[in-house]
Amino acid sequence: MSNSLLPVGHLSPGHDLNGYIQAVNRIPLLTVDEEQDLAHRLQQEGDLEAARRLVMSHLRFVVHIARSYSGYGLPQADLIQEGNVGLMKAVKRFDPTQGVRLVSFAVHWIKAEIHEFVLRNWRIVKIATTKAQRKLFFNLRGAKKRLAWLNSDEVDAIAKDLDVKPEVVREMEGRLASHDAGFDASPSEDEDSAYQAPVHYLDDASQDPATQLEDSDWEQDATRRLQGALAELDERSRDILSQRWLAENKATLHELADVYGVSAERIRQLEKNAMKKIRERLGDSMAA
Repeated sequence: MSNSLLPVGHLSPGHDLNGYIQAVNRIPLLTVDEEQDLAHRLQQEGDLEAARRLVMSHLRFVVHIARSYSGYGLPQADLIQEGNVGLMKAVKRFDPTQGVRLVSFAVHWIKAEIHEFVLRNWRIVKIATTKAQRKLFFNLRGAKKRLAWLNSDEVDAIAKDLDVKPEVVREMEGRLASHDAGFDASPSEDEDSAYQAPVHYLDDASQDPATQLEDSDWEQDATRRLQGALAELDERSRDILSQRWLAENKATLHELADVYGVSAERIRQLEKNAMKKIRERLGDSMAA
């Protein structure tokens, strides 16, 4: 069923909400026989005029349902439009042989569309993603009777009623109490408060391409200079430094003393002299 079945022009809720509500309330309700006849014509013949009449006669019910979601701070006209989409889906799927009125069957579809709209638009970041979280989101808002945080008994009662763990209720309550914050400062903010925007303190300079290139060049240059300095040492001194500082399993002074047949103190002196030459060589390279 296409969106062309929705009322347009002066009957659009986004055009004039009050006028729209007055107009849909003037549309006559269908009798049981009329509803059955139109539904059969739609189901058996694909009669779009029958579908249009079924939709139009139930628009007032969408308005009534949408009003119950006014506490989410979203435009009433948008909620009604989303509910109208759910109504059209219900009309398309309505089976007149099941013995129920269309209004009873359509409630689920109308609320489902409005729920999706609320969850998509209530916050920039999705507050509920799983089926259990979505159920908890709407039930918890209705269960909270006051603005204060829930106490332990209230949390336990809601958790038991909704068949979830108390910590899940606490987590959702925290999400409901949070608010969105812009990453950049608002154009209307003055200089004294604009610097508090997250863009100023969440900036990660390490990801700047220029900084990354500079760090990479410095690391490569330091490695090259270190290799050059090690190459100027005698083989024994180079091996001592390598075993003491570069090996994964670093050798002790006594272990190297056994290898070279000298005292541990002599190994320490050789290591100290080699480190001094390395520092001097690196200092000369940096100065150059």
